Amino acid sequence: MTSWLVDRNVRLDRFLAEVAGISRVHAREQIEAGCVLVNGRLARKAALIVETGETVESTSDGTHATETRVTLMDIALPVLYEDDACFVLEKPAGIPVHPGSGMPKDAPTVLHGIAKLFADRKIPFAAAHVLVHRLDKDTTGCLLVAKTPDAHRTLQMQFEMRTVKKSYLALVYGKPSPAAAVIDAPIGRSTADRTKMTIMGSAAAREARTTYRTLGVGTEATLVACDLHTGRTHQLRVHLAGIGHPILGDPSYGSSQSQRVTEHLGIEAVCLHAWRLSFQSPITLEIVHAESPPSATIIRALDAAGVRWERS
Repeated sequence: MTSWLVDRNVRLDRFLAEVAGISRVHAREQIEAGCVLVNGRLARKAALIVETGETVESTSDGTHATETRVTLMDIALPVLYEDDACFVLEKPAGIPVHPGSGMPKDAPTVLHGIAKLFADRKIPFAAAHVLVHRLDKDTTGCLLVAKTPDAHRTLQMQFEMRTVKKSYLALVYGKPSPAAAVIDAPIGRSTADRTKMTIMGSAAAREARTTYRTLGVGTEATLVACDLHTGRTHQLRVHLAGIGHPILGDPSYGSSQSQRVTEHLGIEAVCLHAWRLSFQSPITLEIVHAESPPSATIIRALDAAGVRWERS
């Protein structure tokens, strides 16, 4: 089972054809055969419009997909911001945001914890209308969650219009030069490995822009703050690797040098943290500025790498 995050509103058959590298006819056949899930539920209409932030899963061998059920789990999800329309939660490390095929049925996910959070607050829960965006399993930090379908649509529209501001902390191999720059390199799915994204040898590459700036430098590693101007899959990991400075702890996009430093420093997880998030509240219409303190992974890695960060 392979999973993809939708990054724009589009027909399901077209989206599946693009991300899986198959024809529209083959995509429609998979959908109609019950091989495709959208947000954990079977989708049998090729013309279904999937929306930004939704998850599409497809079996790779043509077998029928099994719907994912979300149960309540008591998972620590500190609330960084809350109003009547949404939460900003602090995502922990090592927990996927949502269930996926191939995972044990009782495996904890952030979505299970959100279901419990909603139940405790007596808020109606619908798995398809809470996650506004997604973070990778090992990424920590700010996660925006909608409380209602209307808030979900409004917040996703802000992501589509690129009015949401997202800043990340990343500990990378080496010392980027210049110390601050814009990385403007289209990203697409790798034709050599369909599980990865790339800026070279890709299929259907799309615009991707990242701004980074140096916050602290060590002997073998540098802490950078990265602002995302687009929201492509694995964008930061691909862009930083593309300029020769992979994120430490990243087994998928790391180089032999970054892997050596990762092992030398005893880093066990990807050093990527969703640090700051700014958006307009659907209720108050005011701009919300949420910030998640650096994760334990980042702090331990900074200490090990001898990187000093004068926080401002």
